[in-house]
Amino acid sequence: MPGPLDGVKVADFTEVIAGPLAGRLLADLGADVIKIEPPWGEPWRLTQRFTPTESRTFMTYNRGKRSLPLDLTKEGAAEILNCLIPEMDIVLVNFRPDVAVKLGVDYETISAINSQIIYCELTAYGRAGPDADRPGYDMILQGMTGMVSSETKTLDGVPSWVWSSPLIDTSAGICMAWTVCAALYARERTGVGQKIETSLLASALSLMGARFLHVEALDKEIREQTVKELETMRADGATYDDMVAVSPGSRRREHHGNLYYRIYYTKDAPIGVGCLSDPLRRRLLDTLGLTDDGLEPGWDPSKPESREYSQALEKKAEELMAEKPSEEWLQIFEEQAIPAGPVRFIEELFEDPQVVANGLVTEVEHSQEGKVKMVGPMAHFLGTVPENPQASPALGQHASEILEGLGFTQQRIKGWYDDGIIS
Repeated sequence: MPGPLDGVKVADFTEVIAGPLAGRLLADLGADVIKIEPPWGEPWRLTQRFTPTESRTFMTYNRGKRSLPLDLTKEGAAEILNCLIPEMDIVLVNFRPDVAVKLGVDYETISAINSQIIYCELTAYGRAGPDADRPGYDMILQGMTGMVSSETKTLDGVPSWVWSSPLIDTSAGICMAWTVCAALYARERTGVGQKIETSLLASALSLMGARFLHVEALDKEIREQTVKELETMRADGATYDDMVAVSPGSRRREHHGNLYYRIYYTKDAPIGVGCLSDPLRRRLLDTLGLTDDGLEPGWDPSKPESREYSQALEKKAEELMAEKPSEEWLQIFEEQAIPAGPVRFIEELFEDPQVVANGLVTEVEHSQEGKVKMVGPMAHFLGTVPENPQASPALGQHASEILEGLGFTQQRIKGWYDDGIIS
C-alpha cells in the first residue's frame, strides 16, 4: 500500500541539514522528492566526503530523493522550472531571501507559476528585523539564543556548543515537514496554497523550553539586573565562566532533586536514573536505603544548610551506586519499576535489540557504496504503509528521467547538458 503522501510532489531546493531533513521526512512518507542542486552538488555532498560525490551527512539527510542538478544562475534553468513547478505540490527553500530572488525561486515567482503551491521557506533569523538577511548556522544560533550558555560547558575557557547532533537544524527540519503537511490539509479543504515561513531562530528558542519564559512578577527585576551586570562585565573584560556564574537562566541552579534525575557511575559503567514524581523518588530512596528530609512539608531549599544536606545526601547515593555493577543496578531498578537505562555509544546501537525491534535501523542499497544502515522512519503507519526507504541519490542520477517525465526531448536535454545547465 502506498504511503500517506503518495502522489505528493516536492521540489527540494534546500542545502546542508535542516531543509534536506524536511525533504527526507516527506520522502519517508511516500512523497516524490526531487532534490534540485547546483551541477557540482550542494555543499554537504562535497564536505568531508567519503565517496566522489557524497558525505555521511549528505547520505543521511537526502535518502529517498531523486537528483536534478540544475544551475539556477543560467537563463535556460527558467524554462525547466516553468515546466517543473506546475507539477509540484510543495517547494522547500532555505536560502537567504535575497538569494532566493536572485535565483528565481522566491515565493512570488514560484506562486505566479503555480498558485496552489505550498511554499516553505526556512531562513536563519526570520524575515523581519536587523538580522533578516544574515546567513546563519546551527552553531551560530546555539550561541546567540542562550543554548550554549545554558549548557555551561567550556574548553580552556571557550564556550562549547552542543555538537553531538545538530539540534536546531533537526528541529527546524521537523517543523518544515509538519507545517507543509498541515498546509496540504488546509489546501484539501480550501483549494488554496500558501507560503510558510520559519527559521532556525524560532526552532532554537522553542528548544529552550521553560528557560525561555519570563514571568513578569518574578523575573523582571532579576533579568534587568543581570543584563546590566553582563554589559558591565563584558566591558571590563570578564571571563566567560564569570559571566555564566551571574546568569540565573544559564548556570545550573543548585536545587533539590539532583539525586533523582542524573547520571550515576556504578562499579563498572555509567547509567541514567530518572525519578521525577514523588512516588518514584520515594521508591528510589527505599531501594537505596536512604531518607530525604527535602521531600517533607516545610522544606526550604534556599537555605545554606539545606543545600549542604542535599549535597551530602547526593554523595551517599553516589557511594551506594558505586558498590554494584551497572547490570545489577538495572535489574534492581527494573524490578522496582524505577526508570533507568545504560549509557551507550553510537556504535552499539545498530544491533541493539530495542532499536532493531522498532524498525529504527533501516538498510538501503546505495548506488556507489552498496549496503548502508541508517536510522529508519520516525513514525510507522499501519494503514498507509510507505515503501522501504531508498538511498540518497548520486549526483544527477535522475536528471534525464525527471526531464523526460516533464515532456522534454532527448535532444533538448542533451543541449542543457552541453551548456552546463544540468549535469
